Amino acid sequence: MSKNLVIVGGGAAGPSVAAEAKRRDQSLQVTMIERGEFVSHAA
Repeated sequence: MSKNLVIVGGGAAGPSVAAEAKRRDQSLQVTMIERGEFVSHAA
């Protein structure tokens, strides 16, 4: 059974949580929802 994670918000925390969740479980399906035009990202 696959697991899904929906992240609401593309600020600094959203992509960070998505990356950490995928590191912990590669089979996880991650969807990020952002209402604005841009999604934050950093190295």
